[in-house]
Amino acid sequence: METEKLIVLAKEAMTHAYAPYSHFRVGAALLCADGAVYQGCNVENAAYGECVCAERNAVFRAVYDGHRDFAAIAICGGREGVIDECCAPCGSCRQVLREFCGDDFRIHMVDAAGTIETLTLGDLLPRSFSKKNL
Repeated sequence: METEKLIVLAKEAMTHAYAPYSHFRVGAALLCADGAVYQGCNVENAAYGECVCAERNAVFRAVYDGHRDFAAIAICGGREGVIDECCAPCGSCRQVLREFCGDDFRIHMVDAAGTIETLTLGDLLPRSFSKKNL
């Protein structure tokens, strides 16, 4: 799947976000190795620790359906749903992605101008703890 199509799906997912507290809406589109795509959005909660990020939401939906091999994810976000700069995954999301993905897993982020920045999980989470450490 083209990166641009994955970005479009992430933007669509962002419109489903439930963010009444931070007003920062995030959408993600996770590409599985077999071509399946899972979208996720952030879901906030009055007990802030119970919030779920868009990236983890997409991963958990894919895992529920039996997927364990992922190729890439597109992420976008912004206050009131307006994208202004690239939105990178938080530390918790990076660790969840590490559970299923290697250093070469691609993370696509987009800014207000539509410029796509692509990094790998290895770029964002060097020297990480994974299953191989157990």
